[in-house]
Amino acid sequence: MVPSEGVLICRRCGKRLEMKRSESLVSRTEQRGRTMTVIEDSEGAGLPTTKYKCPECGNDTAYWWLRQLRSADESEVRFFRCTKCNFTWREYD
Repeated sequence: MVPSEGVLICRRCGKRLEMKRSESLVSRTEQRGRTMTVIEDSEGAGLPTTKYKCPECGNDTAYWWLRQLRSADESEVRFFRCTKCNFTWREYD
């Protein structure tokens, strides 16, 4: 789910959820038998970090994670989020 103007929007199905500010960094929602996990805060919530230059602010540390977005025979997509400005970008192989 992606935050946009006070709501969270699923890129796949378009479902919209109102963003709530709370003590919790992670929320889980069940939909169609699947559990979706959303990081709601600017903190990394335990994500690993790596030395990688942010294209927006030039900071040299970023959180990273992998997602299989395409078919199973294609490589995973690497996502990065700057630890300073929270800019998020992706890399493909």
